Amino acid sequence: MPTALQRARILGVAAALSIATLALAGCQPEPTPSASSSPTPTASAAPSPSATGSPTPTLGPDDITLPADCDSIYSPAMRAALEAADPPLNDPGLTLGSSQIVEALELLDSGIPTLRCTWGVPSEQGLATNVSLIAQEQAQELIVALQAVGFLCDPVASGTLCALERTTIDLDDNQVSLGESHFFRGNGWVSTSWVGFIVDGYTEDVAATLWG
Repeated sequence: MPTALQRARILGVAAALSIATLALAGCQPEPTPSASSSPTPTASAAPSPSATGSPTPTLGPDDITLPADCDSIYSPAMRAALEAADPPLNDPGLTLGSSQIVEALELLDSGIPTLRCTWGVPSEQGLATNVSLIAQEQAQELIVALQAVGFLCDPVASGTLCALERTTIDLDDNQVSLGESHFFRGNGWVSTSWVGFIVDGYTEDVAATLWG
């Protein structure tokens, strides 16, 4: 019968063999999968444009997109009349705003999409128009504000036209006419301010050109 010392030696040898066997097994290369056992890759569906792109806002029947340039807001006849009355279009020195009403100025300064068009040079006369896109709630609030300071608002061309004209005396004691008009329809707002001249039917022509 093995002594205690012999049994310890036998157990130590067995343990060493077991550790060596495990070490050899860990160093063996992984078996290469056969062609038949390889998983067949499946094609992944490409994301549809509608899932990744921003949704295109839906325009209502009275809504417009912002015009590309100032030539797009006039009929040929109105364009010719303005060229004859007080050129040029968009002189960089003319800083006249399209409104003097506080609520209108705040809305224009808020960053709403706007195209600015002017006629004339820095002088005693000029005209400035902004074509802007606004929410209908903003349009209604602005109409109320305009009426509160004396603008007369009437239904025109399936929209609302608010206008105010007055006369003043300049530094040379000359009588000068000036005024503003604001046209609202759908998401569109056409604001115009003029001093010294205005072509008859100006705002109505812009509305007819933009809305067709």
